[in-house]
Amino acid sequence: MEINKLEKGIGIPIIIIAVAFILVIAGFIFLGKPQVSEEREITTKEIEVESNTTQDDSSEIVVKEEEAKIIMGYSGTVLAGESSPILDFNKSDYDTALKSDKLIVLYFYASWCPICRAEVPHLYSAFDELKEENVVGFRVNYNDSQTDNNEENLAREFSVLYQHTKVFLKNGQRVLKSPETWNKDRYLSEINKSL
Repeated sequence: MEINKLEKGIGIPIIIIAVAFILVIAGFIFLGKPQVSEEREITTKEIEVESNTTQDDSSEIVVKEEEAKIIMGYSGTVLAGESSPILDFNKSDYDTALKSDKLIVLYFYASWCPICRAEVPHLYSAFDELKEENVVGFRVNYNDSQTDNNEENLAREFSVLYQHTKVFLKNGQRVLKSPETWNKDRYLSEINKSL
């Protein structure tokens, strides 16, 4: 009897060690495979980077990105669009756009707003589809931790009371203001009507 108890007492630790060993070996097999690294996505769509870019080329990417922004006349981050960019708001780019004859689309966005998060993909998709060069958009932070004084002043200037409000400007004058939720088709329709 004593031998059976001893064999059972030794057998369980051996089984545990064997299972642990198998799991370690399986981990090396599955996790030891070289991981395919994802390419760095550049937010500005006005440039294309070759798919075989290595890490040593990252400084060149930054230079090309800056050159593309300067060519467009804007210094901010391009969120979507090629012919008609939508930019993360900054005062300098906004002032540049005001001096042009472009239609300016302002989208007042709050990071905490579920409506904004659902609508922004439609906005970006519309700007990606636009082929007009006389439209520029800005995503303006509204009433969240990213909002700066310039954005607060802009919201006051256009009496924006809600995030997800759209304001269109033509020749410095407001031509449209809407707090409604839009899809891509509505964006394209309203932009084309305002041109």
